[in-house]
Amino acid sequence: MSTPHPVQFKGSALARALLKLLGWRVEFQGLPALQGMIVVYPHTSNWDFPIGLLAKWAIGIPAHFWAKDSLFKFPMVGHWMRWVGGIAIDRSAPKGMVASVVDVYTQHRQDKRLLWMAVAPEGTRSLTTGWKSGFYQVAVGAQVPVALVRFDWGRRTLSFVDFVDLTGDVEADYARMAQVFAGVQGCRPELAGPVRPMPKTDTTSEKK
Repeated sequence: MSTPHPVQFKGSALARALLKLLGWRVEFQGLPALQGMIVVYPHTSNWDFPIGLLAKWAIGIPAHFWAKDSLFKFPMVGHWMRWVGGIAIDRSAPKGMVASVVDVYTQHRQDKRLLWMAVAPEGTRSLTTGWKSGFYQVAVGAQVPVALVRFDWGRRTLSFVDFVDLTGDVEADYARMAQVFAGVQGCRPELAGPVRPMPKTDTTSEKK
């Protein structure tokens, strides 16, 4: 058995019971650092969100995700977004979205506060030709570890045990990630895009 990571959480017994009732389990042994990025793959169905939310509560990790700030301007929607872990990011900021998110990580590191942001790198439930680049740029820019979470409907398992440090060598880093995600089955397997950067010619998908 591998050694548990230093950052541990208690989690909800009720959420674990609900997951078990649904036939799901979560593999998790803690986090290696206070800050990091969570990459969840594949994302092929609306059912991924409620199962993922239950898993988050089951292990107790206060995972966040970034969303455009306009979604938070409506009181009820904004309150719900923050409750489920949303962090407002101004995509129109002069420095750009990536730099804005890196700044959030930098501030949390300086304050020694926990911050793990989750992202589905395909950016959509539809079939894509690759992954959007935002998460990669943020992880490299903020110098944080990346958790590679296998959302495996075939085994009904969310595996949250693989962590990598991205090097900036895009080809090598994606090869490592593809190896970890090999064999994972989405809810709709035919919609799982390849683990590779979005081809530069596919500008439409990258902007979604």
